Amino acid sequence: MKVAKENLNLKDDQLIAETVKFVKDTLAGAESGHDWWHILRVWKNSLQIIRTEPADQLIVELAALLHDIADSKFHNGDEEIGPKKAGDFLRSKNLQEEKILHIQQIIRHMSFKASLEKKQFHSKELEIVQDADRLDAIGAIGIARAFTFGGFKNRELYNPEIPPVLNMNKEEYKNSKGPTINHFYEKLLLLKDKMNTESGKKIALERHSFMEQYLDQFYKEWDGN
Repeated sequence: MKVAKENLNLKDDQLIAETVKFVKDTLAGAESGHDWWHILRVWKNSLQIIRTEPADQLIVELAALLHDIADSKFHNGDEEIGPKKAGDFLRSKNLQEEKILHIQQIIRHMSFKASLEKKQFHSKELEIVQDADRLDAIGAIGIARAFTFGGFKNRELYNPEIPPVLNMNKEEYKNSKGPTINHFYEKLLLLKDKMNTESGKKIALERHSFMEQYLDQFYKEWDGN
């Protein structure tokens, strides 16, 4: 599937195409909330946002494509395996080292759990890719992804005897095993107010509202109404 792009030269277009193939091959058979289709949606979101944000488009696209190339959740919590795998691939394509290091920093710092500790890195490109990823965590697809991952981890849908844990630190969040509905309050419903860009904020509003409607309906059905 092609994604419309602007402002890249032929060499950059070729690198993007090679990166797409690498990501598709690497994530074949991945958990469906973190598979190629998730990457494609984040890529498309990032291209939509960058239209109104001044940033290095090549860095944004490569970071969007490679951000979950080796998610720590599926690699025993190793938070360096993703940046390393992305860096190794980009070095094999002779991308400038400065750009590679920037992309690795984006991958390290864009996750929700990374936002639970003091910021150690910032760039406009990070803002864009982070918003693009957060948009895929909310709304109808965000709901589907949450329950897919909850099923993958054999978690309860909901347990009224287990309340959400608010204001978790990074380690508490990483080790959380609560029901999937709790995840809405511990992360998903918080993302609207964490968006960086004006475009991200506008898109997030509708998706946030949909999640609130979904929860209202969920509780009605849970109570037999």
